[in-house]
Amino acid sequence: MSSSQVTLLGLIAGGTIFLGLPIGRIRARLPRLRAWLNALATGVLLFLLWDVLAAAWAPIDAGLADRRAGTVAGLAVVFAAGLTLGLVSLVYFDRWVAARPRAGTSPGPGAASVAELVGGPTATARTLALMIAVGIGLHNFAEGLAIGNSAASGELALAVLLVVGFAAHNATEGFGIVAPMSAEQARPSWRYLALLGLIGGGPTFVGTVVGQQFTSDAVSVAFLTLAAGSILYVIIELLAVARRMNLKTITTWGLLIGLFLGFATDAVVSLAGA
Repeated sequence: MSSSQVTLLGLIAGGTIFLGLPIGRIRARLPRLRAWLNALATGVLLFLLWDVLAAAWAPIDAGLADRRAGTVAGLAVVFAAGLTLGLVSLVYFDRWVAARPRAGTSPGPGAASVAELVGGPTATARTLALMIAVGIGLHNFAEGLAIGNSAASGELALAVLLVVGFAAHNATEGFGIVAPMSAEQARPSWRYLALLGLIGGGPTFVGTVVGQQFTSDAVSVAFLTLAAGSILYVIIELLAVARRMNLKTITTWGLLIGLFLGFATDAVVSLAGA
């Protein structure tokens, strides 16, 4: 299999994230339906958090088993730094966005606030969707590295199975990205959905290209922990939304089904022996 064919597989694996994005244009006007969608997305992201942290910890765990103190220490520093940066940076980014002037209070000609750029009253939901896309994009870069590494080492069957598994997995991630916007009155534009898809799915393609050139546990751990930190922040936000809705039964079932969806799509990857 040529390098261009492997790259095409990476593009397909990342591109399936677009399948779930049109759900963002469906208006969930009923409180129960809104709570269900919010909880379902949270469940998917909870699975991703576990999956990402487990993958990031794996090389450290292997180093501990082999008594490689130097390797373990270096990867542990990368792990801690990536997780901290991924979580804390979004806290301060959110504070910065909240402090920006809202629509109608632009500081001058040619200037625009964040709220204006993403649509005024719906800025909070769209910013949250953007944060989810960034976190998933970091995670998908690491997935792309796995595809590229497998192909570069001659394990083509594994590479193809990884593409199939990640493609199925990314389809559910697309829904997780847009779920916060389903409760808003104004529909996100197709252009904005396409941007979210590029941010969330595009890194799979980039990771596949990079992964064919070299392998690095440190790079993989860095991207995985950055993703974990950002996903954790988004989960905290979505749980706060669920608490305000005060629909505990629906939220519980939504979370549970979201978790099951995550494990079901990941099962395909496990069948590949990855």
